[in-house]
Amino acid sequence: MIIIMNSNATRDQIDEVEKRLIDLGFQTHPIFGEIKTVIGAIGDKRLLNTQDISNMPGVESLVPIMKPYKLAGKELKKEPTVVKVGDVEIGGKEVVIMAGPCAIENEETYIGTAIKVKESGAKILRGGAFKPRTSPYAFQGLEEDGLKIMAKARDITGLVLVTEVVDTRDVDLIASYADIIQIGARNMQNFKLLHEVGLTNKPILLKRGLAATIEEWLMAAEYIMAAGNSNIILCERGIRTYETATRNTIDISAIPLVKELSHLPIVVDPSHATGSWKYVNALSKGAVATGADGLIIEVHSDPSNALCDGPQSLRPSKFDQLVNELRPVAEAVGRSL
Repeated sequence: MIIIMNSNATRDQIDEVEKRLIDLGFQTHPIFGEIKTVIGAIGDKRLLNTQDISNMPGVESLVPIMKPYKLAGKELKKEPTVVKVGDVEIGGKEVVIMAGPCAIENEETYIGTAIKVKESGAKILRGGAFKPRTSPYAFQGLEEDGLKIMAKARDITGLVLVTEVVDTRDVDLIASYADIIQIGARNMQNFKLLHEVGLTNKPILLKRGLAATIEEWLMAAEYIMAAGNSNIILCERGIRTYETATRNTIDISAIPLVKELSHLPIVVDPSHATGSWKYVNALSKGAVATGADGLIIEVHSDPSNALCDGPQSLRPSKFDQLVNELRPVAEAVGRSL
């Protein structure tokens, strides 16, 4: 429910309406506009006597929120959300590039790659410290030792760090190292984990599930926001379809659609979407052209010997070439890189 206040409503009247809603068990989200203030009321509408609220001083009207994702949708918040991490802004005019290896394998390789992607224009450094795989015998990540390597890379390069959490027990540990916490595709509907990261003050990179609909994806974001964390970056990384020529099927249409439905920024992961470095350039350009706020790209100095996702990783020289080719695409759609 959205409560629209009169243009001449006083602050005391606004506070009284908000207090009444809270007493009824609702979460309130006031938005103070230049002309009018609106109050979003999230909760069980059966508890709300609409006539009681509409008769309160300063109230102009009540409007139901039709979408199931109350906080992630545009009905309550029209303006795009810009997620700020230090000096980096995701969702603004600049297309932000996140880059780095799939997994942190050792200090020398990781820091060397971090320096190279920074030189090419990346603003955020990716890397997995906890890497549970389909096979229990595959490389599982360096865990906290990997996080320590990431932190050292940040000290050297100044890059913002993004890494994945896969277990509620590790949220506090990862939050103590990372600047952005990633929820992977397989955990998009791990509701306990979504709630737990919602309790942190760290921005969350929320990847779309393997076969998730747009609504399911936005409802996952709603879980995080309902727990108190509104700094969410959505990530389209391809979905599983009948097609097997590529690792996944990237849904380019999701970018403008999400922009229409939600105020949250959206980035694209062309590496996981295709599973092959050969198609990363083309899909990166397509993502930027259709409105993506950023890209997350796997880069490795020696992909043929990578312990994780080598076939989809760009060499640093190829990554540098991609960034240069993306600049005119970004400019063509009114963005910068």
